[in-house]
Amino acid sequence: MHATRKLWTWLGLICALSFAVLGWVGAEIYLAAPPIPKQIISADGTQLFGEGEVDRGQQAWLSAGGQQLGTVWGHGSYVAPDWSADWLHREAVALRELWAQRDFTAHFEDLSKSNQAYLNAKLKEEMRRNTYDKTRGVIVVSADRAAAIRSVAKHYTGLFGDEASLDALRTQYAMNPNSITNQDDLKALPAFVFWSAWAAATDRPGQQDLSYTSNWPHEPLIDNRPSTGAGIWSIASVILMIGAIAAMVMFHSAAKEEEDPTPPKADPLLNLKATPSMLATKKYFFVVIGLILAQVGMGVITAHYAVEGRSFFGFPLADILPFVVSRTIHTQFAVLWIATAWLATGLYIAPAISGYEPPLQKLGVNLLFYALLFIVVGSTATGWLGSLQHKGTDFSFWLGNQGLEFTSMGRIWQILLFVGLLIWVTLLGRALWPALKKPSDSRGLIVMVFLSAMCIGGFYATSLTWGQHSHYSMIEYWRWWLVHLWVEGFFEVFATAVIALLFTRLGLIRAATANSAIVLETIVFLFGGILGTLHHLYFTGTPTFVIAIGAMFSALEVVPLSLIGIEAWRNYQRSKAAPWVQTYKWSILCFIAVGFWNTVGAGLLGFSINTPIALYYMQGLNMTAAHGHAALFGVYGMLGIGLLLFCLRGLASRLAWSDALLRPMFWCLNIGLAMMVFISLVPAGIYQAWASISTGMWFARSPEIIHSKLMETLVWLRVPGDVVFALGTLFLTLFAWRLLVAKRDPVASSDKQVNRA
Repeated sequence: MHATRKLWTWLGLICALSFAVLGWVGAEIYLAAPPIPKQIISADGTQLFGEGEVDRGQQAWLSAGGQQLGTVWGHGSYVAPDWSADWLHREAVALRELWAQRDFTAHFEDLSKSNQAYLNAKLKEEMRRNTYDKTRGVIVVSADRAAAIRSVAKHYTGLFGDEASLDALRTQYAMNPNSITNQDDLKALPAFVFWSAWAAATDRPGQQDLSYTSNWPHEPLIDNRPSTGAGIWSIASVILMIGAIAAMVMFHSAAKEEEDPTPPKADPLLNLKATPSMLATKKYFFVVIGLILAQVGMGVITAHYAVEGRSFFGFPLADILPFVVSRTIHTQFAVLWIATAWLATGLYIAPAISGYEPPLQKLGVNLLFYALLFIVVGSTATGWLGSLQHKGTDFSFWLGNQGLEFTSMGRIWQILLFVGLLIWVTLLGRALWPALKKPSDSRGLIVMVFLSAMCIGGFYATSLTWGQHSHYSMIEYWRWWLVHLWVEGFFEVFATAVIALLFTRLGLIRAATANSAIVLETIVFLFGGILGTLHHLYFTGTPTFVIAIGAMFSALEVVPLSLIGIEAWRNYQRSKAAPWVQTYKWSILCFIAVGFWNTVGAGLLGFSINTPIALYYMQGLNMTAAHGHAALFGVYGMLGIGLLLFCLRGLASRLAWSDALLRPMFWCLNIGLAMMVFISLVPAGIYQAWASISTGMWFARSPEIIHSKLMETLVWLRVPGDVVFALGTLFLTLFAWRLLVAKRDPVASSDKQVNRA
């Protein structure tokens, strides 16, 4: 601790300043967010939408699936349209056509170029003019625009209702009829979608040609194009990234890296006696594998809906498992199984590190297990039933599906999970306490493990910050605190510290070296990572400076990833350090795979969409999905599996251990993921990006593109990769089953007798 005191000081200072800035940005987003009007009326005083209908429409959309059913401002799923872009285009086309037929008695497409140019200029002026009356709290639109709004609103009520003429379109969107059954909710839905499109089109007060969403989405009809700032800060972020990578390379070259110690002649953990609480974590890991199987199965179904809409090879599966449910489970289980693997790892290693088993620790581990199992099963069941039976907005928010990607479970389940995480931190802390108090070479690593665990438990509270009636901009702000900082931030710090601690226990790296390296790595990661959260918020009704801060700091997130291959190579060398290290071969190879996917999935694919100018055209397209799959499973998933294997090595019968099953598991998972990403998702994302740049975001998300022959072919090209990946999960399942049914070997049996004694 003494040797790294300056680094700890810098870490504390960077975290304090970064969170202060992030909090200030949140306050500014609250103040500058697009205003929610009390009424939307036409110039003659006729009411289009009444007081509270924008808020009610938002709740109705979220209860119908929300971000699992299309997107708003680019965040959500990719089969249905981005509703804000869709409404904006439909309204612009309807208004322009109304003028063409009234003023020229012809369709717009049949007019001369000069008349078309006149109407296009008139359209831009009409839709970009900000007519929000702050004193009365109303948006006033012309009578012509009111007529266009009514026609688009009729389309939306029919689409989310049961209009028979829209059945084919619903199938293309993977929507079931009657997504919203409450008629008041159905009537209010267009108010929210109109408002989201209005905020994307109308100029900010005192600004010209700059909407509340910084001109997102791309819509040439009203001259919605990237802002000047988006271009400038994109260039600046690339320059900063290159400069920072160069500086890090120079630093790494100049620093004298201490050689790894000579490894012990025998496995230091061979005679580790598992305590009762450590043995109790074994069931966590088997549940993790069950969640992986469920997540992969739901992923197959969800991907298939992109072709058939509501059927699975002709079977009307959507009647009992709608797209919104299958995708919710697919995304939610991904976070849950990864988190469960890491939580169980913490509970396993804490007594092993400290050599201390607190009283009733096993009881606490068991109670936490069943509590987490209850939350997973309960939240999934109520979300499913709420979607099938259309329980309404209150049920969706409190018990069902909140409609928010990666954090969809109802508020009651979120509260219970938060309590469960605090219990986990308590269990972890009481087991680590002797090691935290005792001076040692690895004390800094243990402190980092515990601090990151505290952040994991505490920062889940951000899932409780938005309410049922919160402004959509603020929901997105807090949601990314949870998804980016909780999952991509503190969990990664926790896992990295745990890996370093395990390697020191194996005698493969020096504890003093690891102490400094982990603190320095955490500084570098969080320096860019905390404020890099803002790259998710460029176009969600935020102030323009969010683009500047987000662009610069998200570029810095890539810097450590560019050199992570060096650490992967060192880990590979460590795997060859001594014959007994082969015992942990597949755990270490999983950690090496993490390095590869960090560079490719998080770094290369992440930065390909993170600059403001790139994200402007690609937000909500399949390039985002490519980055998400490669980073979420490739980095965090492989970390979870590596930790799982490491812990099971000490918990299971060594006679039942099968490298013959782990070998195909490892290669099938990684090769299958690469096939899925680079044969299907990346080409699909590039094709959509072309459509977005050339024509507009609405077109990139339209059935003409999504269900084009090329896109559907690319969806089918996922099948080979999916099959290979699924085989990897089956090998992992067979491996786990072999451990589950095997008789304990003599070493494990003697350990058990010692523990009983």
